[in-house]
Amino acid sequence: MRVLKDETYELSVSDDIVRVRQRARAWAVEIGFSLVDQTKIVTAASELARNTVEHGGGGTARFRHVVDGHRSGLRLDFVDSGPGIPDVELALRDGYSTGTGLGLGLSGSRRLMSEFEIESSVGTGTRVSVTRWR
Repeated sequence: MRVLKDETYELSVSDDIVRVRQRARAWAVEIGFSLVDQTKIVTAASELARNTVEHGGGGTARFRHVVDGHRSGLRLDFVDSGPGIPDVELALRDGYSTGTGLGLGLSGSRRLMSEFEIESSVGTGTRVSVTRWR
């Protein structure tokens, strides 16, 4: 897989979530995603950025335009050094929430993107990586 473009954004306050949403839309347009795919990417980016800020205490969002053979895509990595997720399987279930949300952030993001990976260790933090292919 080749990386054509790579940028990292800090996530610490709610304004950063808005900025990540805007950047996700701009990247999706630049790469040539359809309006439907742009909406899926922006929604997933927003949910994962919100989780990074609210549950992880802040972190980073890394955006990469990737190419794999004939496929072009957008890979997003959200990383925090927060408390981690004690039970990842439970956290991926629709409706599970440790806060006041609907519990669709992680599971919804997994459905919206082509690829979804999560690594989390209690006391160390969480990394969620998602890719949408064109």
